[in-house]
Amino acid sequence: MNVTKYSIKGQKMSEKVELPNVFESTLRPDVIKRAVLAEQSWKRQPKGVSPLAGKMVAVENWGTGRGVARVPRIKGSRTHSAQRTAFIPQARGGHKAHPPTAEKNIIEKINRKEHLLALKSAIAYTSKKDAVSDRGHRFESKMEFPIIIESKAETIEKTSDAIQLLNNLGLSLELMRIKIGKKVRAGKGKMRGRKYKVPVGPLIVVKDKESSLIKAGRNILGTEVITINELTTEILAPGTYPGRLTIWTEDAIQSLTERFG
Repeated sequence: MNVTKYSIKGQKMSEKVELPNVFESTLRPDVIKRAVLAEQSWKRQPKGVSPLAGKMVAVENWGTGRGVARVPRIKGSRTHSAQRTAFIPQARGGHKAHPPTAEKNIIEKINRKEHLLALKSAIAYTSKKDAVSDRGHRFESKMEFPIIIESKAETIEKTSDAIQLLNNLGLSLELMRIKIGKKVRAGKGKMRGRKYKVPVGPLIVVKDKESSLIKAGRNILGTEVITINELTTEILAPGTYPGRLTIWTEDAIQSLTERFG
């Protein structure tokens, strides 16, 4: 199938681009969701506590006949003024009853073919205008999907030129949506290096890491620029919702053909 190619000025070019068959893959939102959750689990870091935490203390049980509870107490605290309990979960400084263990399996597995199907399906969703619109992205109604631009765009070196490219493609409303949607995070995350929450914006896919557009576009709010080899289901379907607004360069489409046939 041949589709329209846009110039860096946002104009339709007479030359058409032949789409690879991956854009005609079966749409499987259920498989995409499973793949995204699996990819998110791979980023988690195992956490646990020391098996001896709260137990490294000398304790004794006083037994009966003292009018106090039969719980472990620190050795030497025989007087009623120093009846420090220890060791047990309900005591101050005692070990936790059921602490997290580093041996817990937190990695979600997914079959290789199923994972590949999810990636293909997520790529196919980027060519569906209704799916992109339903996800909340804003663009001009005359826009044709998938959005493919000439390879000259990969030579852009300035962030201002990259922003101008998005405006020329009719994505000024999308950039405004991201700017307005930037909010201060609720909770303690503000103190941990993630003060703001930014809506997910356009994704630009280039051929390789040598492209200067990667550095030019990484400072645009909510926008990502990645290579064809860095494509994942999670990037194409953030939050398990497929249909991210994706812009492909012509060279990236050719690499996609070589990768998926």
